[in-house]
Amino acid sequence: METKQTHEGSNGAVKGGPISPGDPRYFEVLEFLYSEAELLDGRRFSEWLELLTEDISYRMPQPVTRGRTPGYSEETEIFSENLASLRVRVRKLGTEFAWAEDPPSRTRHLVTNIRAWATARPDELEVSSSVLIYRHRSPGASADLFCGERQDLLRKIDEKWRLAKRTVLLDQNVVEARHLAIFF
Repeated sequence: METKQTHEGSNGAVKGGPISPGDPRYFEVLEFLYSEAELLDGRRFSEWLELLTEDISYRMPQPVTRGRTPGYSEETEIFSENLASLRVRVRKLGTEFAWAEDPPSRTRHLVTNIRAWATARPDELEVSSSVLIYRHRSPGASADLFCGERQDLLRKIDEKWRLAKRTVLLDQNVVEARHLAIFF
């Protein structure tokens, strides 16, 4: 008798089983994440916005440690954005008023440990990935490293996967970077 594996999604709902590497959807997820990283590292932010759904939730809860238990705040977020706020950020990067990005950051998004699960909707997949993001801005300055997990919801619209939700869970308790004007 075959047992069906389930996964508790980021919203607490039990989802379907894992998508195996042999499933064509798994390769589509890999291609989506790698293409997204290429757009972000190439500073092609307007093209990146096209990968997002109209109802995108893009957030990073504040890491907290209480006693011996690390976790993430339910009330405090480092950022919480939607499509309108992300569009404003991208527009600002094209102006002389993007001081946090002058000079522009050089980034490298390393995406690994990619897992995908079916959801109750056939046009959506939950995806978990580990990321290491390297950022360097100017000569003489030290580089920033951001390491953590991304919990994504991908939705297929017009035969293309789009990012509908991203929650970034950083591993470091204190973000020592001067700013977070990059995209995760």
